[in-house]
Amino acid sequence: MDVRRALLISLALFLLLVEPLAAASSRVLVCFGDSITAGYGLDEGQSYPDFLAHDLDAAGYHYKVLNRGISGATTKDAVADLPAILALHPDVVIVEFGGNDGLRGLPLDQTRRNLDQVLTMLEAAHIRILLAGITLPPNYGPDYIQSFQQVFRTLAASHHVAFVPMIYKDLIRAPGTIQPDGIHPTAKGSAILAKTLLPALRSLLVRGQ
Repeated sequence: MDVRRALLISLALFLLLVEPLAAASSRVLVCFGDSITAGYGLDEGQSYPDFLAHDLDAAGYHYKVLNRGISGATTKDAVADLPAILALHPDVVIVEFGGNDGLRGLPLDQTRRNLDQVLTMLEAAHIRILLAGITLPPNYGPDYIQSFQQVFRTLAASHHVAFVPMIYKDLIRAPGTIQPDGIHPTAKGSAILAKTLLPALRSLLVRGQ
């Protein structure tokens, strides 16, 4: 009887330890974006979501990080793909769209409306959001670039979401962080992007095993 009781106690203690771990592993963070998120031109495991997953674990935040980046995606595609994101039941979503809209010269009102719809639907599902902004190459002209950047600032303020105005801010003066196309991050750049996003992300996360 003593042996059986000891086994039962050991099993009960094991289950008490496993349950919090199971709950932690069920926390989901989705990186929802375009080629920057997808890891265009990089080997598997070199996208910023891959580095972010490592950084989160090291910092004591245990989330399943899902990369839902699609190369070439615009904000219109983001709206179309949102039901699939909601079906994942994420706790946190990083929204990284707009760069392709800007590069194609799409109407800024269209970009703003699409992102507004994405943020509104995520909020309605009680999902915590980090909005990642970006800028455009200098040849697009200061007026268009300023208006483009303002889209992100306005949306972040109106929706009261966590916000990184320029995800490339720590890449600009760091050599070896941008691929030869002048747009996409290298593996080194992706690692820096993850660290750039992490401070703004912390307030949305739950720490623990």
